[in-house]
Amino acid sequence: MSTVKGARARARTEITAAIKDEARGQLAKEGAAKLSLRAVARELGMVSSALYRYFPSRDDLLTALIIDAYDSLGAAAESAHETVAGAEPLARWTAVCEAVRGWALAHPHEYALIYGSPVPGYTAPLTTVPAAARVGLLLIGIVRDAHEHGGLTEPPLPAELLGEAERMAADFAPGLPPEAVAALVAAWAQLYGLVGFELFGQFNRMVEDREPFFRHAVVRLAHGVGLRPVPPEEQA
Repeated sequence: MSTVKGARARARTEITAAIKDEARGQLAKEGAAKLSLRAVARELGMVSSALYRYFPSRDDLLTALIIDAYDSLGAAAESAHETVAGAEPLARWTAVCEAVRGWALAHPHEYALIYGSPVPGYTAPLTTVPAAARVGLLLIGIVRDAHEHGGLTEPPLPAELLGEAERMAADFAPGLPPEAVAALVAAWAQLYGLVGFELFGQFNRMVEDREPFFRHAVVRLAHGVGLRPVPPEEQA
């Protein structure tokens, strides 16, 4: 019986992967708004009723694709961070940001799914949040390490934003100065703006040498958060 169950589980895993692969192909051709379970089933030679046993609705399939995309992006960022784990915070920040850009350029349609235009009629459920948070948690961890080791300069913050910054710090970055948290949220948004401008063509005929431009920009974002270069005599 266990052998039969194992075979069924493997078959389900393989079919689920095939459905997702075909759906990603549709994203590339038609965009997320036109994703169709019937079209996926047709391309796979399945009847629609069989596909519904794996994904009961288009939204369920979209959610699975979104989580996969966030997890793939998060894994790329975490892998890049691991290679420089012993470096100073500014170098680690830059490595994570460059990994985000590299992943987006390699997976433009998946990037568009998670950071492009909202899909009409679709609202992402809370189950997408852990995967979506992976890059942000990495950046928070880098800033936290800098703060704990004296490598963070608190950026200025208007008094009118202090209450909101304190709320954000309490919600998802406890222990960090509210000033740094507000700057970190702004930097996180600007990071994806930089990537989106490049990916979706807004830099055409404007920025030609994009890799060094991006690196310069994310270092400026790090400075805005309060990360400072560590002098050689202070490095471990």
